[in-house]
Amino acid sequence: MTRILPGLSAVVLAGCASMLSDSEIAERAEAAVRIAFAGGAPTNLARVVQQDDSQRLCSKYRDAPPAEVAQAIERGERAALRYPASGKLMGDWREGKKVAEDTAGMLYSDPPGRPGGGNCYACHRLAPEVLPYGTVGPSLTGYGSARGTSEGSQRYTYERIYNAKAFVACSAMPRFGHNGVLTPEQIAHIVAFLLHPESPVNR
Repeated sequence: MTRILPGLSAVVLAGCASMLSDSEIAERAEAAVRIAFAGGAPTNLARVVQQDDSQRLCSKYRDAPPAEVAQAIERGERAALRYPASGKLMGDWREGKKVAEDTAGMLYSDPPGRPGGGNCYACHRLAPEVLPYGTVGPSLTGYGSARGTSEGSQRYTYERIYNAKAFVACSAMPRFGHNGVLTPEQIAHIVAFLLHPESPVNR
């Protein structure tokens, strides 16, 4: 944050001093962001400065698009869902526990090539013994106990983690699979962490 603020401050001051047009201010702001992200992973910069069609529509309608627009977003996002090469949507819950607790993923400080993490506790309560958790998303404690491990439960859970916008057009939940933060295999492990009866989420 300390690197980006001076750049943005300069943009604001320059805009005030010379009454720049909106497009000129946008260009200077983007240039400041690019400078701040210099040396980081190109994918991180791309996510900041390049919106895809779904993001543009959600921004345009302030995350409350008309029903027909929302349905079009969801259809497009569903068409982009991808699955593990093995075809298995439920992996090893122990590996899923590690991924859920891992806070790496699309951060500026991530070393190149390091696998991402889910950082799931930032928004959800999962294993009840883990006390620090966020409340942006619903509690998932007992998730598998309530839903079971049927193929339908596995598919729904996998797809919701892979790309929440396939279900709720402007969902605040990250599109973990769609954006390449997590691999399909990692997501399958998280599915197991959520559903498996031996997982601490369900004990």
